[in-house]
Amino acid sequence: MRIVYLDNAASSWPKPESVKDTMSEVIEGYAANPGRGGHALAMKASKVLFRTRMQLSRLFGIQNPNDLFFYMNATQALNQAIKGLLQAGDHVVTSTIEHNSIRRPLEYLRRTKDIEITYVPPRSDDQFYAEDFQRELRPNTRLLAVSHASNLTGVILPIKQLGAVAREQSVIFLVDASQTAGVLPINIEEMNIDMLAFPGHKGLYGPQGTGGLYVRSDLELEPLLHGGTGSQSEAIEQPTTRPDRFESGTANTVGIAGLLAGVTFVMDKGIETIHRQEWALAKKTIEGLQSMPEVEVYGPSSAVERVGVVSFNVKNADASEVAFILDQQYGIATRAGYHCTPLGHQTAGTEQRGAVRASFGVFNTEEDVELLLTAVGEIAAAFNP
Repeated sequence: MRIVYLDNAASSWPKPESVKDTMSEVIEGYAANPGRGGHALAMKASKVLFRTRMQLSRLFGIQNPNDLFFYMNATQALNQAIKGLLQAGDHVVTSTIEHNSIRRPLEYLRRTKDIEITYVPPRSDDQFYAEDFQRELRPNTRLLAVSHASNLTGVILPIKQLGAVAREQSVIFLVDASQTAGVLPINIEEMNIDMLAFPGHKGLYGPQGTGGLYVRSDLELEPLLHGGTGSQSEAIEQPTTRPDRFESGTANTVGIAGLLAGVTFVMDKGIETIHRQEWALAKKTIEGLQSMPEVEVYGPSSAVERVGVVSFNVKNADASEVAFILDQQYGIATRAGYHCTPLGHQTAGTEQRGAVRASFGVFNTEEDVELLLTAVGEIAAAFNP
């Protein structure tokens, strides 16, 4: 049975052939320790990190590649951004569709540093508006932190408008691009983004265990990790220079090389082309599911452009059971449950049952959508005779 993979919001699959080939080349040819030696293999490994930093900087409009730091994933990057910035008495504005990678660090700091948090909900049309966030800003608001798009409903937040509000009010603007890096255009200068966290293993088509954080040049954070950096080793404290200050320990050279290949693949294909394809598949899915009386679809109407994420439930059926049947009987890989966003499920009204999520990538086709719709239709009929 052919696998129809519709779990790209969790991790994109399959990967481009170039990703596999590049990683194999590094393992076989020069997987030495970057930045830890002056021999030829170490220098070659270092160049991989530099080239990847350069390519990501071109993708995101970053002027200085050294302002971009590598991490294992967006979660690590967000923890560095949030915990490295906030202090007691600070106020944070965020949204009610946030992933736990933003919510949990914030709630941890609420308990340990007595920060304040305001969660902004969407309006009745399931969309977010910059003026609603602006109204919540206070004199002690230090950070505006939001996801670029929801991993539950696919709704896209007005990042450019939010960035303008944050810059006007001298509030630091942090964007979680977990669902949009490689899918939607992102320019940190045009959008007034001060910090940008992103994974390598989703829309950038790199391997798992890769990701990063951009931090504005004049914005200082307290490093979360302290240790070996290969530079200023004689100093007791962390190096003062970027990116070493925020990259303690041996880098994932093989994975970062794969990330470079993934980013290059995305840039060659074109961000707008990728988004058009994913949105077309998502829209077809939304409209097909909405035509089934026994199925409920969450998020804005199909007239509102989203990323390629569609969440739904079948009447009288448990979400996990639906996903299990899709997998075992139809060979369709989706994800069921709470998708690490209990806030999002509270907002969508699905906190008691979760939802089934189908999410699209560049390798999905209209045939995949047709197979999903046929399968869900049969499952819905079985549970609602």
